[in-house]
Amino acid sequence: MFESEAREETNENTLDEKGVVRLMTKLNNNIAPARIRQKLKEIELNRSESPGTSRGRLSSDEFISLFKEISTRPEIYFLLVRYASKADYLTTDDLLLFLEAEQGMQRVTKDRCIEIINKYEPSKEGCKRGQIGVDGFTQYLLSEECDVFDPEHQSVIQDMSQPLSHYYIASSHNTYLMKDQLQGPSSVEAYIRALNKGCRCVELDCWDGPNDDPIIYHGHTFTSKIQFKAVIETINQYAFAKSQYPVILSIENHCSVKQQNTMAEYMASIFGDKLYKQSINENEPHLPSPDCLKEKILIKGKKLPLDIISEDGYVTDEDEGAESEKKKNNKSKDASTKKHKLAKRLSDLVNYCVSTRFHDFQSSQQKQKYWEMCSYSESTALKLAMGCPEEFVNHNKRFLSRIYPNGMRVDSSNYNPQDFWNCGCQMVALNYQTHGLMMDLYNGFFTKNGGCGYVLKPNIMREEIAYFSANTKDVIPGVSPQILHIKIISGQHFPKPKGSGSRGDVTDPYVTIEIFGIPADCAEERTKTVPHNGYSPIFDESFEFQINLPDLALVRFSVLDDDYIGDEFIGQYTIPFECMQTGYRHIRLLSNTGDTMENCTLFVHIAITNKRGGGKAHKRGMSVKKAKGKKDYTSMKAVGVKSIDETFKVAIQPLRDGTDIRDNVQVALAEFKETCGLSPIANIKQCIRLLATRVSNSTEQASLILYTSGEYPTLEAQGTLPEILKKAILSFDELVGHIRELIDNADSVYERLLHAQRAGMEWHEDLDNVCQQSGLKGKKLSKATENFSWNIRVLKGQADLVLQAKKESQEYLTQVRLTLYMIYLIHVHVYSILE
Repeated sequence: MFESEAREETNENTLDEKGVVRLMTKLNNNIAPARIRQKLKEIELNRSESPGTSRGRLSSDEFISLFKEISTRPEIYFLLVRYASKADYLTTDDLLLFLEAEQGMQRVTKDRCIEIINKYEPSKEGCKRGQIGVDGFTQYLLSEECDVFDPEHQSVIQDMSQPLSHYYIASSHNTYLMKDQLQGPSSVEAYIRALNKGCRCVELDCWDGPNDDPIIYHGHTFTSKIQFKAVIETINQYAFAKSQYPVILSIENHCSVKQQNTMAEYMASIFGDKLYKQSINENEPHLPSPDCLKEKILIKGKKLPLDIISEDGYVTDEDEGAESEKKKNNKSKDASTKKHKLAKRLSDLVNYCVSTRFHDFQSSQQKQKYWEMCSYSESTALKLAMGCPEEFVNHNKRFLSRIYPNGMRVDSSNYNPQDFWNCGCQMVALNYQTHGLMMDLYNGFFTKNGGCGYVLKPNIMREEIAYFSANTKDVIPGVSPQILHIKIISGQHFPKPKGSGSRGDVTDPYVTIEIFGIPADCAEERTKTVPHNGYSPIFDESFEFQINLPDLALVRFSVLDDDYIGDEFIGQYTIPFECMQTGYRHIRLLSNTGDTMENCTLFVHIAITNKRGGGKAHKRGMSVKKAKGKKDYTSMKAVGVKSIDETFKVAIQPLRDGTDIRDNVQVALAEFKETCGLSPIANIKQCIRLLATRVSNSTEQASLILYTSGEYPTLEAQGTLPEILKKAILSFDELVGHIRELIDNADSVYERLLHAQRAGMEWHEDLDNVCQQSGLKGKKLSKATENFSWNIRVLKGQADLVLQAKKESQEYLTQVRLTLYMIYLIHVHVYSILE
């Protein structure tokens, strides 16, 4: 390639600066041209004049040397060498082992490996031989195929047939504003931006405008005004460009009846069939699903009684507009309940999002209709979240809740949405125009379901009988805690923070990792600072986090500058825990506005393991033997009614049996990893590969044989082996024995747990009466109900965990067979015998 490029430029076999930059970026588009030019200047300063080389030009040998120096990343080179069977390149078999053992890919074929080599290996010779060198390997690891975000979540993958109240809904506050709440501009562009981000609930503050044409702006402020009609036309055009699922218009109505009729006319004529006009069905048990409302627009607002026949009527002003007005004008409490006239034409457009006033959870449970929804200020919602977390979660199983920022946030700042997601609040509205940590969390959270603006809530926050407190710091009943292992390896092309009055041109970067979720999951760690290296800093630091409720956990990576004056922010990336791919991954950092930063990446290793038992996470280097003795069994809680408690007692033994068979496999697996000399984050494929390699490399004549009797494999070594390898083989056999025990007993334990759950559920219909007849009142009655829900949830959750463990154990066996078969194709000292 060099000779071809040189011939095009001149007849000499050299390249000038432009030619060098052009060819290097063609070979590796991740190399920054500025970096190449800097290195060329250094060469010019250090090189000695030679007769065969023109000043300012590079020969072929010099070009190759420079390209290797700039493009070769040592951390990737050493990774490649670990898997290379012969030299400093990977064959198709080496690459296959890497993909399955490290990247967690299943059923990889040689043809797939050849496709990767042909796509990413820059040399034609390497492609012909089926080999990938360090440059091609680097390109592959930098590609979207090795991105940390699981591509499966780029599409809608969740069940969209459940009631609206079972989803988090991306929602915007004062959507029309581009900046602050007092004098910032209003624009239809703000609606376009929000809808294109997948926002599904937008807000319209409607006021009387000139010429009987309603307008939208932030009332009693100096924000600019836009026409209501223009906003409706914009929403109609962009509503379903990003997502096909329903859009909710949150109408804050301050208009006269005449202009309300104009609003209704605009919406009916412009939206047409998109406007959801079906009448409320009082016989339905719950809200319709997003699937039922595809490409439909719902109107949220006040509604007149269904039996009214006049053209207008009075409604109490109980929506958020009244509350914010009251605060701004310092009026009495009665101001929030004064009556306003509502046009019937506008009222008729409101169906499943009817605004109503919240009094307390008991009143809502007794009187609130499923189609009625409440709006809460940030402060009010926070009081409920802190004081009544269980009740708030249960309320949101059936009813929609909308949270909006306090009126004092005149700068359009945002609160932490996680506080309200933890309570199951669906429409947690933020100021989309304000960038920063809170919008980073918001944008990250709504990536998990194809960015469609709807995310299904965790099971425990949807099931009718399930106890969950948003403030819990304990393990969630029926949810298996996960251990997230993150190794921050290196960074690439970090710029100086924008707006930073730095003391120099260099960057002193460090990385923070933050976990957002329920209180039990919240954590933060940081790496050391790498001084004077923003181009290719090496961090090489590992961290562990326990994740108790994976469905709600977010992981945020931030890169910051330790040498700054003013702004330290370099870049960030926020990802739902469930969307993380394991293995060696690159994270493409985003700017403070959420835009991708060119070539600015973090290189990391991600591993996720199950928490063993009920104690603390397994620490590296800790012997598994120390953890074998004590087990933390999930127990039933006393309801306080003898007959009910006797019913749940039958579950004690199957709960212990389920924990035993699951924990025995995890302990045996951890011991096998330790015996093989690998860390807890290693997977079973890596263990088998390492074991086979050590047998193959043994100085004695030895071979490893895999016997497969039925579905359970046995390893046997022939010849003389070191004691450590014999111990590893014995550890493997012990693991298979526990896997066999789990698979043989899982169905029986599962049925016993479900039987206990069904028996408990027979008390559900008459639970309050039975408890009251036993003398339980007040707090004791509430506690009895909580404990009953806890027991039901534990039984269902533990039953599901047993089935999940069975599936995982079957997959372990499959991985063993496939890994040994692949090694058998490469190493002559590994055999597979089917019996």
